Amino acid sequence: MVAITDIAKKLTMQTAEIAEDTTAIRSLDWDRDRFDIEFGLENGTTYNSFIIRGEKTALVDTSHEKFRKLYFDTLNGLVNPAEIDYLIISHTEPDHSGLVKDFLQLAPEVTVVGSKVAIQFLENLVHQPFKRQIIKNSDRLDLGNGHELEFVIAPNLHWPDTIFTYDHKTQILFTCDAFGMHYCSDATFDEDLDAISGEYKYYYECLMAPNARSVMSALKRMGELETVGMVATGHGPLLQHNVDELIGRYRNWSKNKAKAEKTVGIFYVSKYGDSNKLAQALASGVSKTEVAVEMVDLSEEIDLQELREQASRFSGIILGMPPASDQKLQTAFSTILGSVHDKQAVGLFETGGGDDEPIDPVLTKFRELGLKPAFGAIKIKETPTENTYKQCEEAGTDLGQLLNRAKSIKNMKSLDADLDKAMGRLSGGLYIITAQQGDVKSAMLASWVNQASFKPLGLTIAVAKDRAIESLMQVGDKFVLNTLEEGNYQRLMNHFLKRFRPGADRFEGVKTQPAENGAPILTDALSYVECEVASRMDAGDHWIVYSTVYAGKVSKPDALTAVHHRKVGNHY
Repeated sequence: MVAITDIAKKLTMQTAEIAEDTTAIRSLDWDRDRFDIEFGLENGTTYNSFIIRGEKTALVDTSHEKFRKLYFDTLNGLVNPAEIDYLIISHTEPDHSGLVKDFLQLAPEVTVVGSKVAIQFLENLVHQPFKRQIIKNSDRLDLGNGHELEFVIAPNLHWPDTIFTYDHKTQILFTCDAFGMHYCSDATFDEDLDAISGEYKYYYECLMAPNARSVMSALKRMGELETVGMVATGHGPLLQHNVDELIGRYRNWSKNKAKAEKTVGIFYVSKYGDSNKLAQALASGVSKTEVAVEMVDLSEEIDLQELREQASRFSGIILGMPPASDQKLQTAFSTILGSVHDKQAVGLFETGGGDDEPIDPVLTKFRELGLKPAFGAIKIKETPTENTYKQCEEAGTDLGQLLNRAKSIKNMKSLDADLDKAMGRLSGGLYIITAQQGDVKSAMLASWVNQASFKPLGLTIAVAKDRAIESLMQVGDKFVLNTLEEGNYQRLMNHFLKRFRPGADRFEGVKTQPAENGAPILTDALSYVECEVASRMDAGDHWIVYSTVYAGKVSKPDALTAVHHRKVGNHY
């Protein structure tokens, strides 16, 4: 069944009987082009919800609030909401729990099932009393008629409250975000592996790679279940035809991430303030540098000895300020402070909960211990914006780059001398890439730029994976390529070569004007072209970004493009 509400927005619904007594309700968002600032979408997305009918009935997750009417019209066509006995919350991110409050009004006697953290989060979302059942790892819920559900605690995939649900009768594992992808199509299942593989990998890199160790822990717990015959994901097609292959890819990717020489521990209190999303943004930034990340949620039961070992083991530590009035968390915080050593890189961030531990005395304490902060303390004085999360991402990247500095120098010196010099003879022009999305702006000096096609008119740019602007150059994103002028490029080049602090305005002191696509045009540039990203190719430590060009102008017709000559090929 497919229902359409707004053709312009292309929001549709699909239902499918995926197993005995089990129905998928898929909300298809064909035109959504972005999840958060760093996650561009080429093929839209879906929000998947499920009904399991035994002697009792369970609903697994809801949908995004934009589907409110469509979702409930569809649900009412399948079952009377008041007759649903259990609402299973895989996690409380709004794209899956956006309609929970509405559902509770339709089914006030339903029992909400979730992890302890999920129930705490939900209390702050719905602001009304509800029946609840807090589950732990391996707990079971018998719906009758053979549908016995077993729960797997899977924190940080990619929220701290995540659980998986396994139905022993149908051998379906309901995983919410894990093993999913942002890919919208009429296909309920994964029969076209070639079509979905790119999106599957991209989704992993954006959401799961920063939590690779948590992925490995979840896979270990999944191994204790019976055969997983299907993975019912929260986004994209369900996995039925390639279950072992696609789970295996998660395992291999996560093993490689976990083998990283250096690991950063991010200590935070998920249920306090905006700690969770800020911590995830920091983790995303660190993971861009191929440094492993381990999320440590201090909301959970804390073994102080284990905490002491973790704090001393990590190459870098990022601390979110806990509530000052919570004695248990203060004890954990003191344990961390007493376990760090002067060979670690550190970073601090406020979490905006209203009772944060004062950040400046903690910063002073670290300095007294001989630790040098990798980035300036991130202070939260108001509700975080996309600029705030971008600042966190850049801060995480700065810390990762600091940890990799010695390795980077070693790699530069390892290139064969003759090959190094030969590669260095490849020259290019000098350009400034500028991009803007909402209030978030960024820029980058580039020289690895080439025209790539006539029809359509297109070009390629090599962008290092740890560049701040990379998250603004996803498929569908628009930007401006500004060409620098020979003999008149030093000021702009030197300005954009500076190492900017996280969140800094890269255009301060630079004359700009807005392009049609909203990105800044550098007034003193020789020329500019407006571009839209059409595709990206993974090239090791860079992305090759192919973009179509649809507008442009030259300010000085007789001037020449600045040329960048190198002598060695091991750096720019």
